[in-house]
Amino acid sequence: MSAFRNCTEVSATCPVEATTYGYYPSLPANSVLLTVFALIFCAQTILTFLTRVYSYSIVVAIGSLIELLGYAARIMMHHNPWDSSAKKMQIVCLILAPSFLAAGIYLTVKHTVMHFGAQYSKLKPFLYTWIFIGSDAVSILLQAVGGGIASGADDDKKQLDLGNNIMIAGIVFQVVTMAICGVLAIDYGLRRYRHRQFVSEVKRQSMPTSQKGRIFQAAICFAYVTVMIRCIYRIPEMAGGWGNPRMRNEKEFLILDGLMIAFASIALTVFHPAFFFPVMRTGYGPPEGHALSGL
Repeated sequence: MSAFRNCTEVSATCPVEATTYGYYPSLPANSVLLTVFALIFCAQTILTFLTRVYSYSIVVAIGSLIELLGYAARIMMHHNPWDSSAKKMQIVCLILAPSFLAAGIYLTVKHTVMHFGAQYSKLKPFLYTWIFIGSDAVSILLQAVGGGIASGADDDKKQLDLGNNIMIAGIVFQVVTMAICGVLAIDYGLRRYRHRQFVSEVKRQSMPTSQKGRIFQAAICFAYVTVMIRCIYRIPEMAGGWGNPRMRNEKEFLILDGLMIAFASIALTVFHPAFFFPVMRTGYGPPEGHALSGL
């Protein structure tokens, strides 16, 4: 890459094949993803103010905004694959954004446990926030530091590798965190299912076990799986080093990163808890006389 250190645009001496990604990012595909994340950002911002589901809406909105910026950078790279500013922007944004969606998922686990009965959980409800969102913050920090080092390294291979390794560590940490949360959520669901006959009729009527509630839980599971697929894909994609064959495969990236995160964001927005799991609204309370254990 040192021979192309001074390249600023595609030319006979600076071919697109010599860039890190080796291609012109697809204008149609990246424009569609930018539009999707722009719509999701607008929807989540509006819902933040209209529904009083603050924490969830804010983190999903932030994640969508960062994704939007990442795909805007890829569109800039379509016009000039040697645009170093756009390259740095898309590296940092598309690495960080999914962590905010994961935070939204963790918040739903906390409220599910609070509402359906903390006695079935191995963790106190507040610990889901402290442990998993705290771990998510560590993951974001690692990925941000790694992305910053890598994006500022230019052709310094040692710095590029350092930044890349730190980002991989952040993503691996995120995968482990999500896996542990998933195991605890499954354990909670099984425990509560085994004790379903002991739930009083009064309490049962106050719980969102309607079709909407089940749809919401399915949407969260779907978002969890798609974010996990993206994170798992990113580990080998980055482990091969900058410019490796997997990193230069745009179709694979668009499906396993872009499409997975778009699906997750859509699920977290279309099946918003304000309409499908209203217990997450600030100030929500069950009907008088229907107090729930764990709230």
